[in-house]
Amino acid sequence: MKYLLIISLLLNFILADEPDAVLKIEKSVDARSKIQIFSSNDTSNFYRKKVNKLFLSDFKVSGHFNADSNISKIGYNTPVMVIGGSSKYTLIYKFKKTPAGGASLDIKLYSGNPKKQILVKNYSVSRLEKSPFLIHKAVSDINKIAKYPAIDWINRYVVLSRYTGPKQTKILLADYTFSYRKTIISGGLNLFPKWADEKQHELYYSHYGNGDNLILYKLNIYTGVKRKVITSTGMLACSDVSKDGSKLLLTMAPNSQPDIYLYSNGATKKITNFSGIDVGGKFADGDKSVVFVSNREGHPNIYKTSINGGAVEKIVHHGSNNSSCDAYGSQVVYSSKESRNSFNIYLTDSDGTQTRPLTSGGINQFPRFSFDGNIVMYIKRTGSGNSIGFVNISANKSELFKMGIDRIQSIDW
Repeated sequence: MKYLLIISLLLNFILADEPDAVLKIEKSVDARSKIQIFSSNDTSNFYRKKVNKLFLSDFKVSGHFNADSNISKIGYNTPVMVIGGSSKYTLIYKFKKTPAGGASLDIKLYSGNPKKQILVKNYSVSRLEKSPFLIHKAVSDINKIAKYPAIDWINRYVVLSRYTGPKQTKILLADYTFSYRKTIISGGLNLFPKWADEKQHELYYSHYGNGDNLILYKLNIYTGVKRKVITSTGMLACSDVSKDGSKLLLTMAPNSQPDIYLYSNGATKKITNFSGIDVGGKFADGDKSVVFVSNREGHPNIYKTSINGGAVEKIVHHGSNNSSCDAYGSQVVYSSKESRNSFNIYLTDSDGTQTRPLTSGGINQFPRFSFDGNIVMYIKRTGSGNSIGFVNISANKSELFKMGIDRIQSIDW
């Protein structure tokens, strides 16, 4: 348990409650398509407010649309030649709670002047609480119709573990805005959830069992079937999964010394061998390299080595506490401590060159790439609680959503 706590502190630095600012780098409005949104008279005011907010956030963080924040009510079948102004697109939506306890979303999308209907579609879910995914799917479909680069990441689940008491955690699923959330694992200490496949059908997580044993499980979130993958003492966490799902990077401490291991076909291979702490390995450079956190120079920093081990290279050369990172291809994001109450997210490459900040001010932690590498998710800590932030790297757009969840142990996307 002692080693588990040490690694948890290294991976997830205890954050102070301090107000902060949000970096807002706006892309030229001219480079984005204007879209005007109208809500049907059939949508109740209670749901309209929530749906409007989600539509506006989705369009904004996509980086491809400039949505008019003034959303008016009209009839769902109102002729559109008299509305929409100079906007390139006009969206009319109708949202309803269904009698069976689900939700339904109807949309009509128009383009050009005079307006031409280019999309009519219905979306539905069997449970009302999952309705945020209807809006996300509609926006990703509109984005596709407009022939912009895909934004399918907005349809994905976020999974996280949060502390609920002494040696107690829960693992939750959420949409990217945290408008939807559901507990899927509870009871005992369940840590480090990590998606096992790109389709998000299965995930890995570590369960702290009896004595000093930790068990890595693989769970199917749809069937509830789980199987034991490996057991270790001291420390056990799956920090990354290869693109094809056949290999895992594990942090293990079977001899009280945490190092990075490669797990494949039921066998483990030790990649790092250091007398201090090596944790949080991430596949990089087409799964040929491993980026990880180590205290080799007396404080946490970001390093890289070959998937076969060997020479270790430091890739971050600033900050006194660089305690969390993620990698996608040759890109690396990491959180860097810059003062007592300032942690910022930086983007660099796996050689540590061409570094640039993604946030400015405040306490920003847990950077995670989207599955396509276009978006970076992170947690922002403020005096009023946690928010989840997103940075669209290419469009230079950012957005924050209140989480309503604290004491986060680990998060994946």
